[in-house]
Amino acid sequence: MTVSRYALLVSPSANRVYARSAADLTVAELGALGETTLAGQLGEIRPEQVAGVDYVTFDGDLGADGVARVANVSTAFALFERTGDAFRPVHLPRLDCLDDDLLSILKYQGKTNETFTKLLLNATVLASGSAHRMLTDRLRVLDPLCGRGTTLNQVLMYGWHAAGVDLDRADFEAYAAFLSRWLKDKRLKHTEATAKLRRDGRVLGRRLDVELATSKQAWTDRDTITVTTALADTREAAEVFKAATFDAVVTDAPYGVQHGSRAGGGLQRRPLQLLAEALPGWVRLLRPGGAVGIAVNVNTCPRADVLALLAEAGLEPRDTPAYRGFQHRVDQAIRRDLVVGVRPV
Repeated sequence: MTVSRYALLVSPSANRVYARSAADLTVAELGALGETTLAGQLGEIRPEQVAGVDYVTFDGDLGADGVARVANVSTAFALFERTGDAFRPVHLPRLDCLDDDLLSILKYQGKTNETFTKLLLNATVLASGSAHRMLTDRLRVLDPLCGRGTTLNQVLMYGWHAAGVDLDRADFEAYAAFLSRWLKDKRLKHTEATAKLRRDGRVLGRRLDVELATSKQAWTDRDTITVTTALADTREAAEVFKAATFDAVVTDAPYGVQHGSRAGGGLQRRPLQLLAEALPGWVRLLRPGGAVGIAVNVNTCPRADVLALLAEAGLEPRDTPAYRGFQHRVDQAIRRDLVVGVRPV
């Protein structure tokens, strides 16, 4: 085994509050890699300042596959192999297959930080049985509280199939309009269709189906990516999609401010109640070995309570040292954490 020393330069963030937590979150994300796809290949991971610049450093026996996995760490800006005081740049072969303005153009109140969205997606898939396929296959990911599509767009950036559910008509229409305009502006081959969403004679809502390709040749070869969004209640997600078809379910639970499902004519803002009602349906949509990853505000949705809900829904909570390292401050009212559970095989 050949062990090298590495220094990961953390990407600068426009969000100053998130930037203060970025190094610690990077340590946790690399720790999740070290517990899963890079088990036994990473040494101690720690923040370190070199010549006045903040890095996250670690020892490792990476090889090409290991470098490719580190390349997709949510905060990875650059990676260097260290020999004494010398830093040698290491090429990072990222999964990203679309222009990054897919993530950055759309601005709106309550939008989740794109870097955290990528972290949430990565940490969830790493816990799943599909972790080994991240670099090679088009995984299928559902966001059952998708809002205006930040998670869906990150899934598309990876070249994976995305699906979402949300009850807010304005968000559904805004995402449909944005994605249509973006695909046309980029001149990407695609099809799009909207229709009423029906199950057992009932109209659940509306549905948008988009199929796209990253190039003309990919379109000709039918090497396409799909995204489907449904205007429906997340508690009926299992009525919208086929059972056992998703590798991961990734979402932001309501923080007591945004998102939710409507009940009695109002917006359901109690996150634990919403999760208790919706989780069984989400779990039915997971393949065996699939994972659910939920971002929660621990001030209103304590981590221990969410772990208990995951277990009650038949999932195996992931509560290892790395997965206990994701809690961070968003603002005075929100302290965010990431909670993951895996469906047994």
